[in-house]
Amino acid sequence: MGLLGLFNNCPAQAAPATDTTKVQLSSDRLISYTFANDAFFRTDYYFTQGMSLTLVLPALSRLPTRHVLPGPREGTLSHYGLKILYDGFTPLRIQDPDIRYGDRPYASYIYATFFHAQTSGARRWRLSSGLQLGVIGPAAGAKGFQTAVHRWLAAPTPRGWDYQVQNDLVLGYELGGERQLLAIGSAAEVVGTAGAALSTMRSYGSGGLLLRLGRFNPYFETMTGVAAAENRGGLRRLQLYTELRAEARAVGYDATLQGGLLNRDSPYTLPAGAVRRGVLQGAAAAVLAYQGFSVRTVAGWVSPEFAGARHHAWGQLDVRVAF
Repeated sequence: MGLLGLFNNCPAQAAPATDTTKVQLSSDRLISYTFANDAFFRTDYYFTQGMSLTLVLPALSRLPTRHVLPGPREGTLSHYGLKILYDGFTPLRIQDPDIRYGDRPYASYIYATFFHAQTSGARRWRLSSGLQLGVIGPAAGAKGFQTAVHRWLAAPTPRGWDYQVQNDLVLGYELGGERQLLAIGSAAEVVGTAGAALSTMRSYGSGGLLLRLGRFNPYFETMTGVAAAENRGGLRRLQLYTELRAEARAVGYDATLQGGLLNRDSPYTLPAGAVRRGVLQGAAAAVLAYQGFSVRTVAGWVSPEFAGARHHAWGQLDVRVAF
């Protein structure tokens, strides 16, 4: 889900910048995959499943989308990438064949984000931007996917997907900023985060903190914790650490609750007055990395997102390879 951005480092972190007087394009290449599901906490509702695939390559800097993203600034190292995100949402009881009024609508989306991240390793900050393009609704394929997974697991069949939020365009723009606030040697680090999105799928503003503890490479000196072979000089080969994240979000619009902005024919959505405009999110991660490979397990949490909702938690597995 859009939440998943909170639980991943920005997929465009930078190798050390040795020249702060000109713009550089990183030679780092990255592929990462995440899988999230609330079954880790023995639940099957709200944000119930999600996946993402991220690719970072220097060649992506030549895509036409670069013209609608902020250009690189002097003294920064740039990464360009593409992230494909799929998420699915359900009400509390998926066995009910009828609409559960007052509960979360069935909804799913799949969209791509073309992004540019620029990092100043010397000043310990990063600015990222992205263009979203995709679809929310049956075209995302969640009904067939969840039904097949539940059949494979011998779990209850979801019976309400025919009432899901209908097909609509996902189109939007997102911005994010990160800056180091505190570092205690190489064992602890605090990073401040801020973000905003204006999209047909979600519009919000956010602010938060990231705490890292353990044996790690500094946040602004690696690409999502790992780097390509030619950029590992001076970096630790083995990393073992934890991350704690917290974020407060001011919500303007959420199509997974309110339906798409262009197609208003969904069979069931929540009224604007039922949507919680202030939402808290958090995550705890354990990370093991060696050279250009890392594995992290994440526990994510979100406060109630609409009137009468519950707190919700899920687990996530994240694998990253730099080459």
